Amino acid sequence: MQGQAATPEAVIEIDRLSTRFGDHVVHSDITLEVRRGEIFALIGGSGSGKSTLLREMILLQKPDQGVIRVLGVDLQEISDAAALALRRRWGVMFQHGGLFESLTVLENVGLPLREHSRLDPKLIDDIAAWKLSMTGLKPEVGAQYPSQLSGGMMKRASLARALALDPELLFLDEPTAGLDPDSAAGVDALVRKLRELFGLTIVMITHDLDLLWQVADRVAVLADTTVQGIGAMAELAQKEQPAIRKFFDGPRGRAALQQEQRLAEKNPEPIEVPSSKPK
Repeated sequence: MQGQAATPEAVIEIDRLSTRFGDHVVHSDITLEVRRGEIFALIGGSGSGKSTLLREMILLQKPDQGVIRVLGVDLQEISDAAALALRRRWGVMFQHGGLFESLTVLENVGLPLREHSRLDPKLIDDIAAWKLSMTGLKPEVGAQYPSQLSGGMMKRASLARALALDPELLFLDEPTAGLDPDSAAGVDALVRKLRELFGLTIVMITHDLDLLWQVADRVAVLADTTVQGIGAMAELAQKEQPAIRKFFDGPRGRAALQQEQRLAEKNPEPIEVPSSKPK
């Protein structure tokens, strides 16, 4: 219909997905989509199936039923060659970094390029150094080993490796877990910057309410094997379901909401000015 805004392209489509571990039901009839260019968060209590769903999206696990399409590719019957090609189009930052202790940080960041390209080793090192600088790490960090890094530096190094292949899609597993408030705030700002600079679509799992308020465009709440609600944090804050309310009614939830309200009052939404005069 003329004048109607186009629906953003779906980068991830999940339709009626179900997962069991023996008699234990993890997911039951989950349906959701992630739109191109958005930051989409998965939240839920322990055992709600967030990590399992992420693993299914990145081909580390298969659901029992349902459909998952990532970047237009159906994952259910994907060939090894198609899976390899798809992995080149996304990056993954694992919760605990996932860096190899026997490699320097620079070697860790360059590893995906060594696996998936035939670039000259010197060029790979240059690209890896650039990725490290993009995440705010100094050049000398590249010569260090993961065991020498602080928690915040480890997160940034892992993020640099996830960006090595210039992905369209980025998966972040608890990107601020274990960080002090200043380091966590730095990751918040970095995630927003990366989306703005490169037009990335970002899917993240997090318990960090500040991160959710500051960064996420939409949030899916998982509980009792299914999706309890999807929307912006401001929309979810109005919901009455107990599984959603616990993210807003506890001390941390109230503090995050109050902080968001203070920021909104301090920085009100700008008034949109038409780009041209009406005829």
